[in-house]
Amino acid sequence: MKYLRTNIHEIETAAELQKIINENENVMVCCGRMGPMCIPVYEIMEELEEERPEVKFYSMAFDSPESSVIRNAPECRGFMGLPFTMYYKNGKVAKATTSIQNMKQITSNLDQFLS
Repeated sequence: MKYLRTNIHEIETAAELQKIINENENVMVCCGRMGPMCIPVYEIMEELEEERPEVKFYSMAFDSPESSVIRNAPECRGFMGLPFTMYYKNGKVAKATTSIQNMKQITSNLDQFLS
């Protein structure tokens, strides 16, 4: 069941997330809601999807029980604001961020951790 109204493919299960990060070198997942801190991140990801074919962009609903794999990740310990954004490189977490991000912050993380 889709929770998010974005053009980014929504991951619905923890197993699907694991399969995606195992099969793709560079993955960015935004785990959030349709709120004011999350929507700008989804919009930036939609824009970057065409510009950065080497990165796979996905969303995951924060309120889905399946997203506990992100919510409870050690890299997210202490995070308070949505969304939780995970950058995966070769199947491992390369970077995790919390709260709203702008284009410059996201592209900087992509350049630094997924290139």
